[in-house]
Amino acid sequence: MNNNNKLAIITGADGGMGREIVLEVAKQGYYVIMACVNPSKSQDLCRKLCEESGNKNIFAYELDLTNFSIIDKFVSEIKQLCMPIALLANNAGVLCWNRENTIHGIEKTMAVNYVGPYRLTHLLLPLMGEGSRIVNTVSCTYLIGRVAEEPFYRTKNSFNRFVFYSDSKLALTLFTLKLSEEVKDRGITVNASDPGIVSTNIIRMGNIVVDKLCDWFFRPFIYQPKRGASTAVKLLLDPELKGVTGAVYANKKRTNIPKRVLNHPKKEWLWKATQLLIAEIEHNQH
Repeated sequence: MNNNNKLAIITGADGGMGREIVLEVAKQGYYVIMACVNPSKSQDLCRKLCEESGNKNIFAYELDLTNFSIIDKFVSEIKQLCMPIALLANNAGVLCWNRENTIHGIEKTMAVNYVGPYRLTHLLLPLMGEGSRIVNTVSCTYLIGRVAEEPFYRTKNSFNRFVFYSDSKLALTLFTLKLSEEVKDRGITVNASDPGIVSTNIIRMGNIVVDKLCDWFFRPFIYQPKRGASTAVKLLLDPELKGVTGAVYANKKRTNIPKRVLNHPKKEWLWKATQLLIAEIEHNQH
């Protein structure tokens, strides 16, 4: 398949699932950008994926979703390629062990899992058109997430990594639903992929004993990265899903989104609050 004049961007491309998504997309002949926090460390992986896929057009670019200046630099470099974006996989994500704030003061889990993808996607939208596909990696934990009173800073909350993670994945799911409505008339589809519990570094607790016990106990429920990535790959590449938008998929099948999420009372508020947050940070940068 000749897609070498079409651009595919995968964030978190040097992670377990990211690698599998890059490989499958590259096999289809796309010009692939691996968006990584440390691209110099990903050069070996980039070369291996070129060999495995038979596609020489795979390149690693720097992208740190916690830093607006680096996001801007990444977008500028993408624009210089003068290629339409066919596929965007917002795959990068974190499950922080401790409370951290970004240079902009945003709680890191929310910054990487939601605010960064929100801003990156909006900056790249002008390069997308009819047939472009956006896939956001969410989690089943969005079902227990909530939109906090101050979702970006959480100054009134003690840190709980799973609570903050669930909330960020709900935010990304609401973003998926809202964005799908906004760009539907342009022929751009926006969907969410729930990979399940995947054996990647994101689920490690940082304790050798605990990690081994959890790995043994949960092994029947834990997917390998290839299987975890398969749902995102289907949403990105399956011709039968052309035109499908505003959906959440898991195990390569469409799932039912609860009405409380579809009609979430804070969906519009969160969208506008994120716009205001980004505008304020951009103003302060200049």
